[in-house]
Amino acid sequence: MRCDDVADVLAAAEGGADALDRATRRHVGQCLRCQAELVQYRRLLRALHALRTEVLEPAPGLLADILASVEEAGERHAVRSLLGGRRAAYLGGLAAATAAGAAGAIVLTTRSRRARLPLAG
Repeated sequence: MRCDDVADVLAAAEGGADALDRATRRHVGQCLRCQAELVQYRRLLRALHALRTEVLEPAPGLLADILASVEEAGERHAVRSLLGGRRAAYLGGLAAATAAGAAGAIVLTTRSRRARLPLAG
């Protein structure tokens, strides 16, 4: 049995050496590297269990700071969306004004040409 194979089994065996099969237990009993790995897993599990019961208290004012940041980000987003919507309206109005100006120029050009043509008669 190889240490690499045992390392995978050790990670899966949460209960320690008792949850391992006979061949793996025999290998761990003789291999210092695998014994050290088993000790590391046990330490990690103890630390994780300790974290479960630990309650962290936020610093005073942290909640207010977070809520203020969220509100500020929301306001920035709202302003951007308003400007984005108005930008489309401004561009549409500019396009309509340009089209109207072009149509007016065509009408004026057409009228001025008619005035220059001599009438038959």
